[in-house]
Amino acid sequence: MSEEMSHTKTDEQTGRTGRLVAGFVTALAASAFAFWTGWPADVDGAANAAGGDVKVANSVCEAHELRAAKEDDPSLEIEIPAEFDKQWPSASACQSAVEAWDPTAPGPMQPIPFSHKHHAGQFKIDCLYCHTGTDESQAAGVPSVELCMGCHSQFPAEYDQIEGIRILKEHWAQKKPIEWVQIHRLPEHVQFRHNRHIKAGVACQTCHGPVEQIDKLNLVPDSHIGYLVPVAKLEMGWCINCHRQNNQQASQDCLKCHY
Repeated sequence: MSEEMSHTKTDEQTGRTGRLVAGFVTALAASAFAFWTGWPADVDGAANAAGGDVKVANSVCEAHELRAAKEDDPSLEIEIPAEFDKQWPSASACQSAVEAWDPTAPGPMQPIPFSHKHHAGQFKIDCLYCHTGTDESQAAGVPSVELCMGCHSQFPAEYDQIEGIRILKEHWAQKKPIEWVQIHRLPEHVQFRHNRHIKAGVACQTCHGPVEQIDKLNLVPDSHIGYLVPVAKLEMGWCINCHRQNNQQASQDCLKCHY
């Protein structure tokens, strides 16, 4: 009886070992086949030939980003769904909105990511078009929501993918002004007349810096290279130096600027 049981155990062990060896050989053969043939194929395109994930765009702006990334790295696998394979919003509009809302860039965060570089730089929109009446008044106001919508209401609906455009339209629908964060502000005891300076031929960039090159507007440092931009506090000495230059006969009387 014990001898019969011994034979049975031996047969079972031999069978188990054979099955393990066969399984191992089968797995090894399958791995070799997959390596040489590329099987199994990825039917939904979720991975590229190198085994990395395919980058799929989730918006038109992301589609622009992926196309630019593929130009830098041709091996990158991307997928642009038909709903995002569109021209608008443009790549520059998408990029400017990102740069204007960059929390690491100098300057305060604004309620809308407005890029001076995009509007005044790329599209050459004159300062007085948005800051209407500055050449006729002492103060330079900010554009109204109505003025902004005069242009943006004509844009394709695809531009609503940009959050700043959606915020602008929400203000328009609710008849609410945009609460911009003021950047250039003089003390209350100082008066500065924009209209006199503009009529004298002083460019906006002289005091505000090269805004057409800046996405996120901020107080630029005094460089005296290219533009006579002000120091961060718009100090009186800078104003006096400008009044003394080129024999322009600008008044230096205290009461001209101070109450």
